[in-house]
Amino acid sequence: MHNVKINSYQFLVLVIFFTVGTGILIVPSALAAEAKQDAWIAAIVGIGIGLLVIWLFTTIASWFPGLTYIQITEKIFGKWIGKIVSILFVSMATYYTSSLLYYSATFVTTNMMPNTPSVALHILMIGIVVMGIRLGIETIARSAEILIVVFVVLFLILTVFISPQIKFENVQPVYEVGTKMIFQSSIYFVTSSSVNAIVLLMIFPAFINNMKHAKKSFIIGHLIGGIFILMLTFLCVAVLGAEDTARQIYPGYELAKRISVGDFVQRIEGFMGSLWFIALYFKTVLYFYASVLGITQILHLKDYRSLTLPLGMFTVILALVIYSNVVYQKLVEQTIEIFFSAFIGLFFPLLLAIVYAFRKNKFKKEPESS
Repeated sequence: MHNVKINSYQFLVLVIFFTVGTGILIVPSALAAEAKQDAWIAAIVGIGIGLLVIWLFTTIASWFPGLTYIQITEKIFGKWIGKIVSILFVSMATYYTSSLLYYSATFVTTNMMPNTPSVALHILMIGIVVMGIRLGIETIARSAEILIVVFVVLFLILTVFISPQIKFENVQPVYEVGTKMIFQSSIYFVTSSSVNAIVLLMIFPAFINNMKHAKKSFIIGHLIGGIFILMLTFLCVAVLGAEDTARQIYPGYELAKRISVGDFVQRIEGFMGSLWFIALYFKTVLYFYASVLGITQILHLKDYRSLTLPLGMFTVILALVIYSNVVYQKLVEQTIEIFFSAFIGLFFPLLLAIVYAFRKNKFKKEPESS
């Protein structure tokens, strides 16, 4: 397991997919709900704050480049406190795996196959995720290299075909809601794409063959992913209007419905839905990988593959009960989940940095172990 290595470009692609993830469909709605026509400005603020968070993560990882986040926490906090933090970390990764299963099933039943049971969609999705995890992170990374080309092409098609419908009056007046509201609305973007990226420390830099280049890949990948969301948020507000964007559950999908070039190119939203499924799949895989690898390291098991099937079954069960309905889901993700993510993905890393600052002389004298 420790001989697994991916290159810095593959990691960059994985970071892009993680950053985009669910954001490509739901972040524009969350931003427009509070920032109105300034939602795209809130996205820019979110990208800026997110880059600082990613810098913190790369700094923590650089202290012990041969260790994963679970191993780093136990080394810095000590055995028992470290295990408590590790269990909370794994709980977060498992919870969000189930949450993304719910997202995928709800999207399909709402927009494509309303009579399909959710449990069937959950099982189908987790089956593909488990298959990918069992093949290893190298296989997942190589798949991401191929599918990023498909993703970019589809995104460009969406951008080009919807551009004629842009109404700049929909984004005016600029900066009307003020600094406080823009900053407040950007918090959801930061937690969903940046703070939750703490799970990527289960890959970076322990399983990457070039630490220096991978550090740049982490930052650049997050920036590129943020730009994708920024562009989509601007298009949603400029085409649909701020109120309509905020009202829609999946404004990105609604945007694709508006594409109409003559009588030839129209009703291609199902095709555009591939954008979201590609990004969602890799984000789910990365959460699930962090879960199974984290449990493996907490319990000191030899291989994580034996845990994939039972943990996959657990996430399906959790996905069925995690939210009672879409309205409740939206409420939870913009309230409780923000604090949950900030606690696990921001508070603990900051505490980790403080403890390390007091104990770094001791660690420098110790030989690194993995």
